[in-house]
Amino acid sequence: MGDVNFPAQHTTTTTVTRVQTTLRYDSSYFRSKDGIFKIAEVGLSLLGFICIQCTEFSSLSMGKFYSTVSMFGVWTTGILLILYLFHIIEKLYKIPWIHFQLFFNGILALCFLICSSMVANSTISAFHAAAFFGFSATIIYALDSYFKFRAMRAGALAQGERQITKETTTATQKY
Repeated sequence: MGDVNFPAQHTTTTTVTRVQTTLRYDSSYFRSKDGIFKIAEVGLSLLGFICIQCTEFSSLSMGKFYSTVSMFGVWTTGILLILYLFHIIEKLYKIPWIHFQLFFNGILALCFLICSSMVANSTISAFHAAAFFGFSATIIYALDSYFKFRAMRAGALAQGERQITKETTTATQKY
């Protein structure tokens, strides 16, 4: 006779992380939600930078601060875009990329909010255009940060796939 305290069923959950470590170009990333966010972030940051630099007042402290924030956004987000586009993120899957992007996007959204508020308060029309692009970038970076937070909470990988399989075994008694 079987033990009363021993369960008749046992469930085993196996988590398998499958990533390809080969570098490859993936043009479908441009059509994904993350790819669209990164393209919008780079584009809005670059447009704001151009607006600031096309005026003779770009050497003002608020213009320099805006230029610094926008170029930091262009370069860092552009590098991340390239890393995702060629699946380098998938090759380096042990690095917590989602955590990095969560904090990076949040900090950049805050910096864009501050510098855009500064240039919006000026009387220069090119600075007003830069403020528009900066506030738009703030919204996009904040949304991207929110989606990275949700992905982090769900335990998602930055790139690649994770497969979870469940097996249920049933113990039968033999007399």
